[in-house]
Amino acid sequence: MFLTITTTGTPERPATDLGFLLHKHPDNAQTFSTSYGIAHVFYPEADAERCTAALLLEVDAVALVRRGRGKGRGGAPDAALAQYVNDRPYAASSLLAVAIGNVFSSAMRGVCRARPEAPEQVRPLRVEVPALPARGGPDLVRRLFEPLGWTVTAEPVALDTAFPEWGDSRYVGLVLESGALTLAEALRHLYVLLPVLDDAKHYWVSAEEVDKLLRAGEGWLPGHPEQKLITTRYLSRRWSLTRQAMERLELVRLAETDDSEVEEIDNAVEEETEAEEKPAPLAVQRRAAILDALRRSGAARVLDLGCGQGQLVQELLKDPSFTEIVGVDVSVRALTIAARRLKLDRISERQASRVKLFQGSLAYTDRRLKGYDAAVLSEVVEHLDLPRLPALEYAVFGAARPRTVLVTTPNVEYNVRWETLPAGHVRHGDHRFEWTREEFRSWAARVAELHGYQVEFIPVGPDDPEVGPPTQMAVFEMSTAETGTAETSTTAPAAKEAKAA
Repeated sequence: MFLTITTTGTPERPATDLGFLLHKHPDNAQTFSTSYGIAHVFYPEADAERCTAALLLEVDAVALVRRGRGKGRGGAPDAALAQYVNDRPYAASSLLAVAIGNVFSSAMRGVCRARPEAPEQVRPLRVEVPALPARGGPDLVRRLFEPLGWTVTAEPVALDTAFPEWGDSRYVGLVLESGALTLAEALRHLYVLLPVLDDAKHYWVSAEEVDKLLRAGEGWLPGHPEQKLITTRYLSRRWSLTRQAMERLELVRLAETDDSEVEEIDNAVEEETEAEEKPAPLAVQRRAAILDALRRSGAARVLDLGCGQGQLVQELLKDPSFTEIVGVDVSVRALTIAARRLKLDRISERQASRVKLFQGSLAYTDRRLKGYDAAVLSEVVEHLDLPRLPALEYAVFGAARPRTVLVTTPNVEYNVRWETLPAGHVRHGDHRFEWTREEFRSWAARVAELHGYQVEFIPVGPDDPEVGPPTQMAVFEMSTAETGTAETSTTAPAAKEAKAA
């Protein structure tokens, strides 16, 4: 598979700026591994007047079959030979779109640190794809690209030039030219429309493809006259995903019409309904209480200890006042889900630099946890066996010693208010214990005194006059007198207690 992107320039705006935009130096031939083969980027020409970047994808047919398990175009179990002898190494398809997304990801997002102003500049662009499968012929190619500002030349490729009577194949030689687009826009057009024209994808289409489509289609897909065809084909005619994408595109269109944000339209009815009919879930109330306490503490660098699937980290990331957020969990699977939830491979570099996720056990001291403003233990302590709790106390309060520590845990007295919870049962099968309000206060007061903190208690959720709130939260603040001396004055007794545990 082969694709070239050409631009022209002037002495003030040389064509070689294309190398900065693509993050690939014109003097180097570079190679990248992809899931289905090797991608090569090189420059057949590069000077101030004219610069061409070429992307060549060498497809590993055997790897493609193994990953696809015999599915996809030409890969039916009863056509074993067709799995290896087909057009995939030569004709642009979804595999080339995947390579564009992998190799030119920063360029697609419009990120260029070396030339910050360049991504927003329109420039003359010429894109050539020698062999492009086009199910719908040259007419469909023009219907897809011309509304986006491209001048389209789509020449049909004959089945065999020696036998013109056989007619044309389903392939075209494509040339796109425009002087009114940015490079990022051009790449996003190709990323979506190449697999649409091929009308096939060589990998499993999951719900994540909806997000990919809307992200790459931002700014042009909602108003495209062939929006439905593009959406249907891109999502491999999976009707549930197509319906979901079309609904979200309609929200975007309405928001643009009203000159408002999508969230305002999407949530206008929901928020009113929730406020009037359904209280916010306890987990949402708990995160809100934690965020409020962190903001009041003035913390900028925050640890989420036992971060699980990253829900709290996701909320912290929305607030720019939290400049560094670290999620720690003993479960690798939970951290993998958290990374997917946070979209760490898709968000901007600036946002990604604020987040770290790493594996760690709170039963042991960890030098990586030192030096932070605040630490959160949200619904964590009740998952430990009581004999191991002193080890956690020392690891957090004695060794890491953040200025502020927030601890939330269930209030077992409130369990009688859960109609679906049998008497005598804890709320979760993995809870080793659940404390009464008095037990929690006694534990927190002991820990605060031992390690040089002051503690206050905040109810989370409806505060029942008889049994208290469903969740209890302790806010530990390092004593002013202990800020500079607590580490030396409390480490020894704390260490002894942890060792005894």
